[in-house]
Amino acid sequence: MIVGDLLELEDLRLGLAWGTPELLGRQVTGVTSTDLQDPARYLQPGELVLSGLVWWQPASGREGAALRFANSLRSAGVAALLAGEGTHGWVPPSLVDACRTHGIPLLTVPSATSFRAVTDRIYLRLWGDPGKDAGRAMALPELARQELADLLDGGEPLARVLALAVVRLGLPDCAVLSATGRVIAASGSAGAADPADGSAPHPSAIALGPAGGSPFDGWQLTPGTHPLMHGLAELLAPVAAAARSEIAARRNAAAALLDLLGTGGAADRTDLADAIGACGLAPDQELTPIAVRIDRAPAAWALDALTEALHSTGAGFVAGPDSRGEAIALVGGPVRTDLLRELLPRLQARLTSSQVLRIGVGPTVAPTATELRAALVRARYALAGADPFADADEPATLAALLRGVPVEVTDAYRQRVLGPLEEHDRENSVSLLGTLTAFLDCDGSWARTAKALHVHVNTVHYRVRRIEELIRRDLSRLPDQTDVRTALQVGRP
Repeated sequence: MIVGDLLELEDLRLGLAWGTPELLGRQVTGVTSTDLQDPARYLQPGELVLSGLVWWQPASGREGAALRFANSLRSAGVAALLAGEGTHGWVPPSLVDACRTHGIPLLTVPSATSFRAVTDRIYLRLWGDPGKDAGRAMALPELARQELADLLDGGEPLARVLALAVVRLGLPDCAVLSATGRVIAASGSAGAADPADGSAPHPSAIALGPAGGSPFDGWQLTPGTHPLMHGLAELLAPVAAAARSEIAARRNAAAALLDLLGTGGAADRTDLADAIGACGLAPDQELTPIAVRIDRAPAAWALDALTEALHSTGAGFVAGPDSRGEAIALVGGPVRTDLLRELLPRLQARLTSSQVLRIGVGPTVAPTATELRAALVRARYALAGADPFADADEPATLAALLRGVPVEVTDAYRQRVLGPLEEHDRENSVSLLGTLTAFLDCDGSWARTAKALHVHVNTVHYRVRRIEELIRRDLSRLPDQTDVRTALQVGRP
């Protein structure tokens, strides 16, 4: 592309204020906008310079200011100046003279033509129509790449970098998403981007760096249909890597805190406060423990799933592995269990049917060793009975208590209490287990049990006596009733 090509773009309505045929034949390498008086250090040879002429003031020093600006452009070796008429209503004659003096082609940009439109058309001419070759990756223009890289190196928010990339490169609004579709940063309307259920990579997404070790790990840039998006993804990959490194460091701090709580001794208050502070949590803030596991999946997957879920809630937290191979998080303050329940289907969608994600939430407690240890025990116990979610602070019932008992224990208990009845029912058409269940559900009422079973009350008396003989318990006694009720609620028949 040469400078003279711009005059052929009729929709931009650019005018020629000054320039020889030889100068209009200069090759164009890029475009940048500036309103600095001396922008030379920010320009690259062969670039077009867009300026709204804010630096020019008609009141004083008109010729000197224009000469200094044109000299700055000449020293940078720019291809041409595109001067906007929107600020002053015209291009100052002193600037035309200065460009003639320093050999800088000068084109005018009418106030009705936006700089964005000019930039888009220039990049379109330089790198072609993305729609004609959407699958071909292109490197970012060096000037734009360096500008974006400087912002990233300076710690600029990722959303602002994406917004600037959209402006500088003529990209569609874009977003950086997590593996499950959580918006990490976005430009404009891309903040509303969200996959249907997070069960698969976002359509046309470009991975930022290597694939993660679990279905819940990794960042992606979307949409990936524009060829320059691949160059942007390459530029953003170190940001994703840095975020992964930060997560790893926080997990190490969490593991140290969990080790301290798992020693069993009376942890020093100062050591505990330091360990909590090293995790990025306030040492005096109440904490809520959460335990997570995934059946038939590596423990690291559970940790990634837990991290992703808590990021989505917006709560401050730290998560790490414990000695049992489970993922444990400590969350600052109470946990929105309703949000965790809502997130479960999206997380589960990334797993197979045999890989069940389970979550157990403990109580919110003061950050002392004694209370945190007790809360962790309750979170782990809730996890043991989670199907797939359990909250230790849910209404207390015998059924909730029994959910956390290992199935091997409950199976053995049920067999010892109800085994004779199960053996009887396998060999007879009359179910004594059914009679026992109805009898207890009717609170030991003979008449109500007979009505429920559609039998004579004497039949109920006979069957209950037979049950008591087989299990060697007296169903008129509350302790024996409790044992039998418990056996009916646990184990596998």
